Parts: sequence; structure tokens; C-alpha cells
Amino acid sequence: MTVKHKASDQAEIRQLIDRWAESLRSKNVNAVMSHYAPDIVAFDLAPPLQYRGADTYRKNWKAWFPTFRGSIGYEIRDLRIAASDDVAFCHSFNRITGRRTDDEKTDVWVRATFCCCKIDGKWKIVHEHQSVPFYMDGSYRAALDLTP
Repeated sequence: MTVKHKASDQAEIRQLIDRWAESLRSKNVNAVMSHYAPDIVAFDLAPPLQYRGADTYRKNWKAWFPTFRGSIGYEIRDLRIAASDDVAFCHSFNRITGRRTDDEKTDVWVRATFCCCKIDGKWKIVHEHQSVPFYMDGSYRAALDLTP
């Protein structure tokens, strides 16, 4: 792979992640799903342990978006991308903010990893992992007070 080709792929992947985040911010389920491969495997914040396939993962988004009033704040920080010809992975810290329908304020940082493959000439997300660390002091509480 040439350096120019690698830079081009990294730029395309960055655009993919940016468009995915904008789709999330506007709570557009179809737009979010357009960035995933049909056989996506996701390890999301909400149970179950994994989602297999776009149809299954779509249900998660359809259930989560209505729990927010208005748009969702979604900031991506420190995005790093490593890409070869047809496989890439990215990781970042992502901040979710907004007001929930129960009037609770959401402001949490999560760790995110996206694995992408070039499918029919276009980059798609084939694996997504979002998580928060937890305190290993016996309480097993989510460490929601951490920031990058």
C-alpha cells in the first residue's frame, strides 16, 4: 500500500466515523445503520453481551434514541486509525450528553473501538465495542466519573 493510498483510506474511515456520529446525534436510525456491514457484531453499553447482525442491532438504536429529548450530544476525542488495504481499526474516547425523557441529564465518557472492512469498495463497520470501565474494589460500579 502506498502512503498516499493509506492516507486516503484513513480519511475515508474518519469520514465514516464522523457521518456515523452525526447520524447518532440526529437520532436517525437508518443513517446510523447505513454505516454497518450486514453481519455487524457489536459489544454495546446496554445488554446483551453482544448484538449479531444489523437487524438485531437496529432494534437497540430504535429503543435507545426515543429515551432522549431532542438531539444527542456525541463528541469524539483522540480518534486513532490504523488501516491496511481492506481492514482497519479505530479507537477513541467518546462523550455522550443530553437530556433524557425522564429529565435525567446524561454526561458520560465511553471507550470506543470500531473495526472496519472495505466491502465492495466502501468502508463499513463490522465490529463495534463501546464500554465504560468499572471499579474493581468489590462494588463493581461503573466508573462514570472518569474523563480523558
